[in-house]
Amino acid sequence: MKSWFKSGTPWIWLNACAVSVSILMVIGLLGLIAMRGLGHFWPADLAQFDYMERDGSMSRLVGEFHETEEVPAEQLRASGDLNIGDEAWVTRHLIKTGNRDVSGMDFRWVIDSRISSLTYPRPLVAVERREWGNLYGYLHSLREAGRTVAEGEAAWKPFMERLARAEVLHAQIRAIEKDEIGSINSGMERLRLAKRKLELEGIDDPARLTAIAAEEAGLQQRYAGLQNELLKLYEAIQRDSVTFTVADGKQVHVPLAKIVRAFRPNAMSLPDKAGHYFAKLWEFVSDEPREANTEGGIFPAIFGTIMMVMLMSVFVTPFGVVAAIYLREYARQGLLTRTIRIAVNNLAGVPSIVYGIFGLGFFVYFLGGNIDQLFFPEALPAPTMGTPGILWASLTLALLTVPVVIVATEEGLSRVPRAVREGSLALGATKAETLWRTVLPMASPAIMTGLILAIARAAGEVAPLMLVGVVKLAPALPLDGDFPYLHLDRKFMHLGFHIYDVGFQSPNVEAARPLVYATALLLVLVIVVLNLAAIAIRNRLREKYKSLEH
Repeated sequence: MKSWFKSGTPWIWLNACAVSVSILMVIGLLGLIAMRGLGHFWPADLAQFDYMERDGSMSRLVGEFHETEEVPAEQLRASGDLNIGDEAWVTRHLIKTGNRDVSGMDFRWVIDSRISSLTYPRPLVAVERREWGNLYGYLHSLREAGRTVAEGEAAWKPFMERLARAEVLHAQIRAIEKDEIGSINSGMERLRLAKRKLELEGIDDPARLTAIAAEEAGLQQRYAGLQNELLKLYEAIQRDSVTFTVADGKQVHVPLAKIVRAFRPNAMSLPDKAGHYFAKLWEFVSDEPREANTEGGIFPAIFGTIMMVMLMSVFVTPFGVVAAIYLREYARQGLLTRTIRIAVNNLAGVPSIVYGIFGLGFFVYFLGGNIDQLFFPEALPAPTMGTPGILWASLTLALLTVPVVIVATEEGLSRVPRAVREGSLALGATKAETLWRTVLPMASPAIMTGLILAIARAAGEVAPLMLVGVVKLAPALPLDGDFPYLHLDRKFMHLGFHIYDVGFQSPNVEAARPLVYATALLLVLVIVVLNLAAIAIRNRLREKYKSLEH
């Protein structure tokens, strides 16, 4: 036994067990996030039941069963519910009842023992609305311009046909308002700034002013035409409406323009539910958020996260590599160089919020403010670059992750054999040519390793971004079809901040909770994809220059 311990075998097994436990914990965590997040998009059956309230009265409820838990009966009695009974533990369910505009809340807890007459009627309809969340009830009638055209079961088919028409009209309205009118507004602002610039410079050029006025007139004429087209589309989309009978017997009138989709989950087959599930999943990754980020999709956050990481990579790689080359190849190895290395290592441990404060003070207020004074005086006092945006967020995270790249690059440079350098110099190459053509290519796998670590850290950072560019909802993406196409001054959405906002700032916690899990899973997947791409590049570089190491 003593010799077995001396051989080191127990420590090998101990390390193997620790790695195995860590892997299992990661897999378990990802499985929990995936189950809680992805299960949200499956169309749950709608239950209808009679429920005895605290005061003994009966009410009819309709909704989805979300959670079930066992709670001490004494806890409910302490909250004022005295009609519990003698049992020590009580089973209760969290029900999503929807109809927030009718009842004032769309989630409530119900006690299992007070539920009676539980059924799952096939005609029950679930309606996803653009405002006020879901609505659950029975289809009562379909109206066109205030006139009833169908009632009851006969209204379902024409309702779905007109809902598809309303969705097409809504897409057309969205395209005109966001793309075409947005482009006109951008052009008008550009012309206003051009005119203001002429005024500041004291230039009285009638030809240029006439050209600006003519272009403004053209944009105004185009805007008037789009406004007329929008009026016609709004009249068409507001023509149809539908009435539902909710659980308590009230009738709720909903314009089709306010409905995203409607379906009967209790009447859907398994393939129908699977199709609905993937449609919701695609909406989640491709659409914009609505309802205070608790409904809709998170595409702007995905786009902002990936774009910020790519910009950060562009900034951090040359700075980190150049600094590492200087420290390893050019700087005299002494007290000063050792001090610089210690400072670089210490920078890696500075809290990220400190970088955010530095970015706000230096990049945004100082650098951005001076850029506005020099290059955008016509826009003042409104800031152009002197305000948080994706450029300053990327630079702040580049500053945060540059120590990682420096250390990894230095390690890679130190592993390049001295004989390779001497051989290159012996063949007549200069030191700069040796570095550029021989040493750096061989150290490129280590550089990519540093970049991978930088991406993994930067993609998940939230605290500094809250100060230098990230917002709850960005009306426009940093990349679009309007000149100059890449708008580095714009604020952006981020998956990490979206998780924080939905999880801790949402007015509807229960509705937002599944989206927290789904967004967290998506953030992990985005980081994995970015890292896998960098790892693939690193492996190719490693194979390419492997022969030079021998």
